[in-house]
Amino acid sequence: MGQIEIIRATPDQAPALTALMHASAAYQGEYASILDGYAVTPGYVEANATFIAARDGEILGFYALMAAELDLLFVADAAQGLGIGARLVTHMLAEARERGLESVRVVSHPPAFAFYVRMGARRTGTIPANPPKVRWDRPELRFDVPTC
Repeated sequence: MGQIEIIRATPDQAPALTALMHASAAYQGEYASILDGYAVTPGYVEANATFIAARDGEILGFYALMAAELDLLFVADAAQGLGIGARLVTHMLAEARERGLESVRVVSHPPAFAFYVRMGARRTGTIPANPPKVRWDRPELRFDVPTC
């Protein structure tokens, strides 16, 4: 089995990113509505710093940094527990530093809150529910971007 590498996503990978996102068990049941009808498009990948974690050509996870906000971060269910999410956050913070950002905002999926806190994010507030698509409050967090 090959080594996991984090590389820039290409627009032609957008359908695979969408499929990985929609297959996430964390977005089933009560949370399914937030992804209903949502797709990562080739234009989105071109416009935003989107990176994949891949091994032997298989996409195991990805993130997208939109300006100073972590817009998307997903790890395939079968790849969870391998440290890929932590590697993606570390990579995202390095990317943010290269872009001159001092911090990165995250509006967290409630089940992911503890992960972001473990990764060093601090809670800054709560984003109220916005029915019908988002029927629950979401934690707002911020990563401080290390300077070195």
